[in-house]
Amino acid sequence: MRRLLVAANWKMNGNKESNAALLKAFKEGFDGSADTAIFPPALYVPQLSEELADSAIAYGVQNAYFEEKGAFTGELSLSMAKEFGCEYILVGHSERRELFGETDEIVAKKVEAILAAGLIPMLCIGEKLEEREAGTTEKVCETQVKAVLDKVGIAAFEKIVIAYEPVWAIGTGKTATPEQAQDVHAFIRQILAAEDAEVAAKTRILYGGSVKAASAEALFGQPDIDGGLVGGASLIADEFVAICNATKG
Repeated sequence: MRRLLVAANWKMNGNKESNAALLKAFKEGFDGSADTAIFPPALYVPQLSEELADSAIAYGVQNAYFEEKGAFTGELSLSMAKEFGCEYILVGHSERRELFGETDEIVAKKVEAILAAGLIPMLCIGEKLEEREAGTTEKVCETQVKAVLDKVGIAAFEKIVIAYEPVWAIGTGKTATPEQAQDVHAFIRQILAAEDAEVAAKTRILYGGSVKAASAEALFGQPDIDGGLVGGASLIADEFVAICNATKG
């Protein structure tokens, strides 16, 4: 059975004082029923490496480049992330795709590099509002998944976490119903199963559209939803702890 995973994407938020308060609350509040990962702004990774040293909570960066070193101002390499104890790398987030022009090809190259570095890619996919209204949700998700499949092969998905994030539900307060989310998660798993049913059954697929404590249990209770990638609610200690402790069942 796939173990629940809940990840916090702090985006461009936080400071040393507020981070410390959140981490203290997380360590004290988690009941251990789910795996947990935190993606802070990269400057705060050293803080997490110190404060989570005695914790089972994993962490990573929100973005990294696929080249090892060189004249890439503003980027950071996977070896740099690894040196500070990062386990996960967020890749393909809708904001990276939309605001910073990351294409499916770039995302696939990043996933390949993350795997080669021995780290875990958390691959974000999902449709915009106009794509959902046009009935192309499945086509968009399939295109984004297959770009990575074609690059790294199905076996690599045993080491990849997928986060389905309907873009129309991020930061809007809107959330797909558990049934809507389940339908897309099941479809994503079918894409993988067409290549290898065993790998598909092992791959964790998280929901990433404005998860709240009030909706977490119903979402996580769906057969193909294996946790959540949480944005704004991960900056509120009690809210995120409640989400992490909302087990399937």
